[in-house]
Amino acid sequence: MDMTTVGLLYPGHSAEDDYPRIAVLLDSDIRLPVFHTDIGEDAHREDALIEMGAADRLAAGVEELRLAGAESLVWACTSGSFVRGRDGAQQQIRELAQAAGLPASSTSFAFVHAAQALGVSRVAVAATYPDDVTGLFEKFLESAGVEVVAARASGIVTAAEVGTWEREQVLELAAAGDDPRAEAVLMPDTALHTAGHLQELEETLGKPVLTANQVTVWEGLRLAERRAWADGLGTLFARPDHWPEGE
Repeated sequence: MDMTTVGLLYPGHSAEDDYPRIAVLLDSDIRLPVFHTDIGEDAHREDALIEMGAADRLAAGVEELRLAGAESLVWACTSGSFVRGRDGAQQQIRELAQAAGLPASSTSFAFVHAAQALGVSRVAVAATYPDDVTGLFEKFLESAGVEVVAARASGIVTAAEVGTWEREQVLELAAAGDDPRAEAVLMPDTALHTAGHLQELEETLGKPVLTANQVTVWEGLRLAERRAWADGLGTLFARPDHWPEGE
């Protein structure tokens, strides 16, 4: 099989080591090169997040990822896309696709498409963000037809702090955000290390868990028209015979 290369535009430096960890679990012919965009002000605040996802900041990494052979591009940032609302987030990836000449998406849309792929319509959100930013993610999901039955905000202002969270804090957040009505739990921050905890998260909660870095890779592969399965990366990457009935 030919090499599949998914280009990732990642803001700053927090949990980007999730991507090589995911790559190791996937087929050896999948590459996930990362270009670090200039984060500007590191703040989970609406104005800073809008600026972080500005077209010129994203365009800076496009040529490098094209030269790396990327077949698709994903803006590996949730808050820097959904904060613009559904229309603004769509405009953002349209501009990115035009700049790159490649299919493009963002982590926000990756969550929606991943939930749809698993046949999930009711979710709980376990977020590191402050309340207002978490509310904007809820709105974004609802606008895409995904019902949010519960949401937990942690009030963390910077990606730098989120990047220091370890296994216990990740598991605690997921458990605190879960709700019996939810068919899946969504953890929307790409600054949060989750790739090493997906199996334990799903075993603990007894349902699919979708995390930002996991869905970002899945979305890039979907755009590159590459199906990939892996153990240890949750229900989303489970082989089709392990998927929920009806899929």
